[in-house]
Amino acid sequence: MAIRTYQQFTPQLGERVFVDASAVVLGDVEIGTDSSVWPLVVIRGDMHSIRIGERSSVQDGSVLHITHAGPFNPQGFPLNIGDEVTIGHNVTLHGCSLGNRILVGMGSIIMDGAVVQDEVVIGAGSLVPPGKVLESGYLYVGSPVKQARPLTDKERSYFGYSAANYVRLKDQHLLEGYAG
Repeated sequence: MAIRTYQQFTPQLGERVFVDASAVVLGDVEIGTDSSVWPLVVIRGDMHSIRIGERSSVQDGSVLHITHAGPFNPQGFPLNIGDEVTIGHNVTLHGCSLGNRILVGMGSIIMDGAVVQDEVVIGAGSLVPPGKVLESGYLYVGSPVKQARPLTDKERSYFGYSAANYVRLKDQHLLEGYAG
């Protein structure tokens, strides 16, 4: 089953959320209205919370987890993702915070305590180290990431386009009965 209770926490899904049957979503997880979780994604809110906003999509094979509270990090780090965020294929997000209107390129890794402000593009295969802050309005690339250049108006318009495209696609999947 795609949606699993862990201890006293059952994932909470907003209206019209699509979760593919091959994905696993468990524990203290909330997914906002019109968001989508695609094949083979793991969203594991078993030791802290995970919050995903509205009209966001998590692409195939991505892993979303948290940083637990313990002796090396007394508060831990939840995982927070804003609205209209497109998370590419095979992305790892671990105890970080992403604002609104972000594109995370395929194969990227964003580590514990990192903060990605609104309207950021992270190039494919990038590594965002623990605690790093990515400033709004820029393209970041590399391992570790470096600020490459300001986003163009065309790139900024892509955030809304991508969100709307995945809302349409998940609606079609829901219509055809492919949810978990």
